[in-house]
Amino acid sequence: MTLRRFAVGFFVVLLAGGVSAEPFTLSAPEEMEESGFLRHVLSRFSLKTGQAVEIVDDGADAVIGTDGVPVFREGDMVWHFAGEGAGPERLGDYLTSDIGKRTIESFPPGGDALYSADVTVEEVVVTAPVEGDAVAGADLSLELCGRCHVVGEVNRMKSIGSTPSFAALRALSDWQARFETFYVLAPHGAFTQVEDVTPPFDPERPSPIAPVELTLEELEAITAFVAGIAAADLGKPVQSR
Repeated sequence: MTLRRFAVGFFVVLLAGGVSAEPFTLSAPEEMEESGFLRHVLSRFSLKTGQAVEIVDDGADAVIGTDGVPVFREGDMVWHFAGEGAGPERLGDYLTSDIGKRTIESFPPGGDALYSADVTVEEVVVTAPVEGDAVAGADLSLELCGRCHVVGEVNRMKSIGSTPSFAALRALSDWQARFETFYVLAPHGAFTQVEDVTPPFDPERPSPIAPVELTLEELEAITAFVAGIAAADLGKPVQSR
């Protein structure tokens, strides 16, 4: 038994008083222990559950590290919990419970919280660099898409009102993916042909309107044009109850 294991484990057992469950071992970053955060959390966990925990350097039943279930955040770092067995599962449930989250965020007592129970990771949409002839794309957009969509001021009054404008589509986080794959998105597939990409129309189900026909190079040009236009201000998302 290392000094580290004895000191923390003994401290937790003393605080818990009525601890009856067989202790399990836990390893965590040493600076997390030295800050007093682990004592803060584990002592309250033991008092609530009757489960003792001993801190060890390695070979532990449970680990706070980079793998497992995300349980709390320290700045930009999200710490995870992993472990097997009744004791570790009990601690994992505690850390993700409402009382566990409040315990995490109440450290240090009376000061600014150093840890957050909010482990939500913002989704980042990664897009490929936009290549293509934007000048040609402006003409192609008007020619191929302008009968339905507002491409810009040039056809502001000549589109279908129920279809989104290019500026509105440009404001979406996944706008590039939408344009690059528009031909598979409804309703475009019924009347669009991309050379060497889409299969010919079924003779028994021809295009309901004059088909849109283009090449991948022309599609890249349209996407390059859209990349350079100003995104519309769509306002805040609609809130509903």
